[in-house]
Amino acid sequence: MNAFQMAAKTLWRRRVRSLLTIGGVAFAVAVLVSLFAFDAGYREALQKDIDRMGYQVLVTAKGCPYEAATLMLKGGGGMRYMEQAVYDKIVGDERVQEIAQQLVVTVFSDSDGEGPGSISMYVGVDDAYRRLKPWLTFRSGGWFSSDDADEAVMGYEAAELEQRAVGDEIYASNIDRTFKVVGILERTGSQDDGMVFVPLRTAQKAFGYEGQISGIGIRLKDLAQMSAFEEDLYDEPGIQVISLAQVKGTILNLMSSARMLAGSIAAVALIVAVIGVVNTILMSVFERTKQIGMMKALGASRLDVFRIIWLETTLICLLGGVVGAALAAVGGRVAEHVVRGLLPYSPGGTLVSISPPLVVASIVGAVITGLVAGVYPAWRAATLRPVEAIRRAES
Repeated sequence: MNAFQMAAKTLWRRRVRSLLTIGGVAFAVAVLVSLFAFDAGYREALQKDIDRMGYQVLVTAKGCPYEAATLMLKGGGGMRYMEQAVYDKIVGDERVQEIAQQLVVTVFSDSDGEGPGSISMYVGVDDAYRRLKPWLTFRSGGWFSSDDADEAVMGYEAAELEQRAVGDEIYASNIDRTFKVVGILERTGSQDDGMVFVPLRTAQKAFGYEGQISGIGIRLKDLAQMSAFEEDLYDEPGIQVISLAQVKGTILNLMSSARMLAGSIAAVALIVAVIGVVNTILMSVFERTKQIGMMKALGASRLDVFRIIWLETTLICLLGGVVGAALAAVGGRVAEHVVRGLLPYSPGGTLVSISPPLVVASIVGAVITGLVAGVYPAWRAATLRPVEAIRRAES
């Protein structure tokens, strides 16, 4: 019987204690894997959300800049409004590659007697919006026939929710206005999916915001000009300039505090698990003092004993690492659902991204932990003298 078989057999004999120890290691590994997976997934999803907006700079009315950015990212209501003259001043800047103005308004849409109706997010835009987001494509229909038509282009999810098709009419009862659906967009995975787009001039007249807009999206020709461009707009009264790269950095900085706290908890859990592993193996050594003494009396070397005990520790941590990685993978969706419920803003896409390299790294880390944790118990067993070990066991 080789050292590996002896180690596995010993663990099986004390399977309840072994399973509890493996469970402690698995819990610590699952927490660590979930934490790193969330960090990677959140960063990637946030970057995709920002990229889908199509611009790097957002100009809004004065207020909380990060609240405004979040509202624009998620398409929320409660927007502040500014004069359209601000757009007229910026549009001619030679540093601007693309620029689009928009008016975001929350509207109650009647269901024409077939239901209770719904709250919809209407966005007044012009042709520049499509240039800023060239990836927008139509599932059916097309764009507005004119810049002051009573027409609507619906995002994929908005059309699915309200069961609308090209040619249908949407009645906004709170403004007594009807819009004809002329186009339905393909799914984009962004805030555009839940929007109802109407011509900007139509939106300004229909909703009582003539000469006003809620935001201006800007894409620059050269990102190196970002700081100078923002600096030139700071003195403009009544507006604020938000760099979406800055918003990303701020959100991630706010997340770092929670991540450090969770990381500390995970580290404590890992330390407790390691202590549990050492305790389990030491108890096993003390219980097998006579057996170890007999093995050495029959010719087993210190290295043989050390290898057997060391393998026991490594096997426990290896199994704990595999089980922990599996738990993190299975529970990732549940963790993502909980996170979305707790965070004030969560980007679209997968928030908990468990990649194969992360799984492999977690298992390798667990094995290394086992190798380190097993040194002392293995050394303690290897240094037992045969005669003393047998006498101690019999006393």
